[in-house]
Amino acid sequence: MLQDHLLVILALLFVTSMLALLSERARISYPILLVLAGLAISFIPGVPPVKLNPDIVFMIFMPPLLYSAAWYTSWSAFWKLRQPIGQLAFGLVVFTATAVAFFAHWLIPDFSLALGFLLGGIISPPDAVAASSVFQNLKVTKQVTTILEGESLINDASSLIVFRFALAALFTGKFVIWDAAGSFFSVVFFGVLVGLAIAHVVYAIHRFLPTTPGIDTALTLISPYLMYLTAEHFDSSGVLAVVAGGLFLSFRSSDIFSYNSRLQGDTVWNVLVFLLNGVVFIMIGLQLPDIIKGIGGYSIHKCIYFAVAISLLTIVIRIIWVFPAAYFPLLSKRFLKSDKTDLSWKNVFVVGWSGMRGVMSLASALAVPLTLADGSAFPHRSLVLFIIFVVILFTLILQGLSLPYILKAMKLPVNDDDKLQEKQITFQLATVVLNYMNNNCRKELIETPLFRRVKERYEQIAETASNELKEGEPDGTTAKKRCDMLLDIIDVRRKELERMQRRREFTDELIRIKQKELDIEEAGVMGG
Repeated sequence: MLQDHLLVILALLFVTSMLALLSERARISYPILLVLAGLAISFIPGVPPVKLNPDIVFMIFMPPLLYSAAWYTSWSAFWKLRQPIGQLAFGLVVFTATAVAFFAHWLIPDFSLALGFLLGGIISPPDAVAASSVFQNLKVTKQVTTILEGESLINDASSLIVFRFALAALFTGKFVIWDAAGSFFSVVFFGVLVGLAIAHVVYAIHRFLPTTPGIDTALTLISPYLMYLTAEHFDSSGVLAVVAGGLFLSFRSSDIFSYNSRLQGDTVWNVLVFLLNGVVFIMIGLQLPDIIKGIGGYSIHKCIYFAVAISLLTIVIRIIWVFPAAYFPLLSKRFLKSDKTDLSWKNVFVVGWSGMRGVMSLASALAVPLTLADGSAFPHRSLVLFIIFVVILFTLILQGLSLPYILKAMKLPVNDDDKLQEKQITFQLATVVLNYMNNNCRKELIETPLFRRVKERYEQIAETASNELKEGEPDGTTAKKRCDMLLDIIDVRRKELERMQRRREFTDELIRIKQKELDIEEAGVMGG
C-alpha cells in the first residue's frame, strides 16, 4: 500500500517536471498547463482516482508556499502600497463573497444565503502562484507585481475567516454581524502576534547559536509549520502567522545568515516550492471526475451554466472594485496626506484582470464537511465543489492565457528604474572599495601587484558604471553583443574544464569548484 502511494507521488513529481519544461518551451504559465494535464490524465482509462485531502494542503503544502512568498516580498514596497493591498485583500474579499452569495442564492434553486457566503468565501482569493508565474516573462511595473503579491499573502486569511463564519452559520443557523466582526479582528491580531513571536525565537536561534548552513536551512523549513500549527491551535489565522513571521525573518535575514547559508537555502527552497506548486496544480485537474460523480439533482449542463455564470461574476466584480479603489484616494489627496504611488488605468486594469483562482480555493472547497451537526448530508456539497473547480479552471485559462496578449495590445508602459538603480549600487560599492583601499592599503598598493590589480579592477567597474549613468543604458545591440561575448568566454572556459576532467589533469573536487564559479558568473551575466 505504501509502495503504491509512493509510486503515485514519484509519478506526479516526474510529470510535473516534464510539464514545467514543456510550459517553458511553449511560453505558457505552468499552473495552467498542469491543471489541464491533470484534467486530461484523470480521464485516461485505468488511471486510479487521486483524492486531495484538504488537511494535507492546509498543513503540508500551504505553510512553505506562503512562507516562500513572504520571504521574497519587499517589506518596504509592501508597506508603501499597503492601502491598495488592504483594499484588495480585505475589502474585495468581503465584496466578492457578498456578491457571490446573493447571486448564487438567486440563481440556484434551494441555495441558501449562508451557503452562498460559503461559496463566496471559498472563491474570493486569487492565487499567488498563478499570477506570479504568468508575469514571470512579461513586462509589468513593480507596483503591479507588489500589489498582487501583497494581496495574495493576506487575502487567504480573510477568505478563510469568511469561510469559517459561513460554515458556522450553516451548522448553527445563526449569524451575528457584531460577533463575526469581533472574531475577525481577534483572529487577525493573534495570528500576526503568534507569527512574530515565533519569528523572534527563530531569529535568536539563528543569531546567537553556532548554526551551520545545513541547520539554517532546516530551521527555515521547520519555521513556517511551527507558525501555522501554533496559530491554528489557538484558533487564530495560521496564514497570517506564516506571512508575518516570514516578512520579519526576511527583513532581518542579512543579520542571521552567512553567504553559504543563503546559497544553500535558496537552492533548497527553489526546488521545494516548485515541486509543491506543481503537484498541487496537477492534482486540481485530477479531482474533476470524482467531483462529477457526486453531483445529484442537477444535470451536468445546468451545473456548467451555474459555474460559468459565477465565474464571470467574479471576474466582473474584481474589475468593478479595482477602479474606484484605485482612484478614490486620488480624489481625496487634497484633504488627506498620502504616500501612495499613482497607477495608470492600464495598470489598474491589469490588477483587475489578474484574478486567477487556485490552490487555496480548492483546499477550502474540499474542507467542506460531508454532513451537518445533526448528521444530515451537507446541502449541495458536490455542486459547490464543481462550481469552485470550474471557477479555478475558467479563470486560469481565460485570464491566464489572455494576459500576455492584453499586455501586448495595451502597450503597457514600464517605468521601473531597476537597471538605473543597479548601476548606481554598482558605482557606489566600487567607490567604497576604492576609498577603503586608498586609506588602508597604501603600502600594499605600492609593493604588491595583486593589490594593484584588484584596485584597477574596481576602478574599471566604477568608471563603466559612471559612464552608463551619465550616458544612459547602452543600446540593445551593444548590450547583446557584450552579453554574447561574455557567454562565449565562459563557454570556452567550461569546455577547457571538461577537457581537464576527461584527461584527469586535476582532481574532480577542484574541477567542480571551478565549474560552480563559472555557473555563478554565467548567472550574473544572464541576470545583468
